[in-house]
Amino acid sequence: MPRYLLGVDAGSTLTKAALFDFAGQEISRAAVAVPLDRPRMGWVECDPVRAWEAAKSSIRKVVEQADISPSDIAAIGISAAMVGAWLVDAEGKALRAGINWEDSRTQEMLDARLQADPDFYRRIFRVDGCVMQQGCTLPLAAWLRDHEPELFTDAAHIFSYKDFLRMKLTGVAAADRTEAAVAPGDARGSGRSEEMFDLFDLTRFREKFPDAHDSDALAGHLTKTAAEELGLPEGTPVAVGAGDVPSTIVGASALEAGTALVVLGTTCIAGVVSDEPVFSPPDLGLLFTLPGKAWFRSMVNVAGTLNLDWAIANILGETERNAELFGRLDAMIAEVPIGCDGVVYLPYLSDSGIIAPVFDQRARAGFFGLTPRHERKHMMRAVYEGVILAVRDLLQHLPDVEGEILLTGGGANSLIWTQMLADATGKPVAIPAGSEFGARGAALLAATAVGVFSSIREASLSTQQIARRQIPYLEARNAWNHAFSNYCAQRDLILRRPD
Repeated sequence: MPRYLLGVDAGSTLTKAALFDFAGQEISRAAVAVPLDRPRMGWVECDPVRAWEAAKSSIRKVVEQADISPSDIAAIGISAAMVGAWLVDAEGKALRAGINWEDSRTQEMLDARLQADPDFYRRIFRVDGCVMQQGCTLPLAAWLRDHEPELFTDAAHIFSYKDFLRMKLTGVAAADRTEAAVAPGDARGSGRSEEMFDLFDLTRFREKFPDAHDSDALAGHLTKTAAEELGLPEGTPVAVGAGDVPSTIVGASALEAGTALVVLGTTCIAGVVSDEPVFSPPDLGLLFTLPGKAWFRSMVNVAGTLNLDWAIANILGETERNAELFGRLDAMIAEVPIGCDGVVYLPYLSDSGIIAPVFDQRARAGFFGLTPRHERKHMMRAVYEGVILAVRDLLQHLPDVEGEILLTGGGANSLIWTQMLADATGKPVAIPAGSEFGARGAALLAATAVGVFSSIREASLSTQQIARRQIPYLEARNAWNHAFSNYCAQRDLILRRPD
C-alpha cells in the first residue's frame, strides 16, 4: 500500500524534490541546479530542457536515496517559482526559453501604459491586491504578442513554470488559483480576471491561458513516457499544485489566520495569513491567494539571502559555501557591534527594484556611511543586519503580529540571522522542522488530492513540527532601534515615493 508523498519545488535556480510520509515527516531530499540565463539587460530566462532534466534528476535521486519501492508513492505534488511565462505547443513542448518572474523586459511597455493612464497600476491593485511586477504572466504575454508574434501565435498554452512541469508529467494543460490570481488576476474570486485580460488586450487570446483549478485537486496521472523517464509507475496521481509561496505557507504549517511568516530565501517575504483578502495598505506589497480559502498579505524585498551570497563572493572572494566558512563569518561579525559602527546596507540587490516598503523599480542595493576606519567585517555585518532590518521594515506595513514569527528559507539555518530577527523585532522566532517547505506543501496538496486528509488546512496544521525557537534578547532592543533609525534614514534618501 502506498505510504509516501513526493513533492517537487522548482525554484529560480535550484530544483528540489523531497519524499515525505503521511505525517509530513521528511524522508529524503535531493536538489539539482538550474542556472538562469540573462541574454540581455533585464532578461531572465530558464532553459526548458534543463528545467525538465533537473526535475527528473531530482525525483530519481530522492527515490533512490530513500531506498523505497516507487510503487510506495501515493501521489506527486508540484510547486515552482511563480508567474513568468512559459509558452508550449499542444503537446507541452516549450517553444522558447521560460521567462522568470525577475525578468523586466516589459518595463518600457508598462511605463507607456502608465503614462497614458495614470490610474493603470491602481486598477490592477484594486482587483488582485498586488503591485504590478514586470515579470507577471499577463504583461509578459502582451510583450511576447508584440515582439515575438510568430511564437505567440504558435503557443497553445501560456502558463507558469509549475504548469509546464505538470504538463510534462501528465500531458494535461492546467493552471491553479494561486498563480492565476496574481497573473494578475482576481484575488477576491481566487482566479482569473476577465478585466485583467481586457486591460492587457489579451481577451481574444483567452484560450491560451488554461482555466484555474483548486491546488489540492487531482490534475491527472503520470503518463507512460514520463513514468519511464522517472522510474515511477504509470498512472501515479499528480495534484494541481501551487506557486512556491503558497506551497511554502502550507508546508510550514502556517495556514491559519493571524499567523506571521517570514521566508528568508533568495527572495525575502514577510506576511500575515488571513481568512479574507486584505487590500491595505493600498498600492503596496503582494496579496497571495492560498489553498483552503485563505490569503497571505505580504511585503517583499526582492533579494534576501542573495545579498549574503553576493557579499561572500565579492567582498570576501570566497567561492565555496561550507560550515568552516560560516563559522569564520560568525566570528567576524561578532567583533562588530549592533549598528556596524554607522555602516548601513540597503539590500535592494535586484535588476527589478523593490516592491516594498515602496514600489520603486529603480531602487538598488548599496553601502552607506563607510569611512577609512571601516573594514570588511563591518561590511559583512552590515549585510546581515541590512536583510533583517529590511524584514522589520516590511513587517511595519502589515497587520500587527500577535505571538511568534515563523521563519523558513535558507536564512533560517543561520543561528545569527534567526537571533537577529528575534532581537530586531522583539518577537519570538519559531523555525519549523524540516528544510524543503515548498516541496512539503506540494506533497500535502497531493495528499489532500488523493484523500489522505479531508482538507488542506487539516493537512497543513496537523503536521506542524517546530525545531527550535529563538527568544529576543531585550537588552539589545535600544541598539536595534537605533540601527533601524539609521537604516530608515538612508532608505528614505534613495527611494522614490509615489506622487
